[in-house]
Amino acid sequence: MDRAACPGRWAGPPPAAGANFAPCRARDRGTALALLVAVLTILIADDEPHVVELVRVTLEDDRVRVFDAGDGRTALAAAESLEPELVLLDVHLPDVSGLDVCRLLRKHPRLACTKIIMLTAAAQQDDIARGFTAGATDYLTKPFSPVRLLSLVERLLPRLAWPPA
Repeated sequence: MDRAACPGRWAGPPPAAGANFAPCRARDRGTALALLVAVLTILIADDEPHVVELVRVTLEDDRVRVFDAGDGRTALAAAESLEPELVLLDVHLPDVSGLDVCRLLRKHPRLACTKIIMLTAAAQQDDIARGFTAGATDYLTKPFSPVRLLSLVERLLPRLAWPPA
C-alpha cells in the first residue's frame, strides 16, 4: 500500500491547548468507552528478553501498552489481533525474518499504515536499505540508547496524539 494513502491513526483534529482530549482510533470512533480507555499499543518482535525488557521499561506507562512476540509468526498473529500503532521488529527472528514480517504487515489491509521500526543489530548500509525497501518507517540499530528510542517513538507518534495520563 502506498504510504501516502495511509490516513492518520487518530480521529479528529488536534485538541486545543488545555483541552481534555482522549483520542480514539478511527475503528473505535463513536463509542464512549473507546474515548475513556484509548492507549497506544506497541508490539515488539525480538527473541532477546533483555531487549524486550529495555523497550518495555523505556516506553510502557499508563498510556502505552507494550506487547512482545519472540518470533515472526507470533508477531504477525499479534499484530493482526492487536492492530498496534507501532511495531518494533528485529531482522533476525527464529522462524520468519523481520524483513518478511514487515513486508507482510505492509500488505495487510488493516496494518499497512502501522509505523514499523526495524530494531536490529543488522547495521550495514545494505541491511538498512533492505529494511526501508521492506517497508520500515525507520531503522534503529542495536545496541541502542533508550533515549534515542523514546525520541524516535515520539517523532513517529507525537505525544499530542497520546491519550492523557
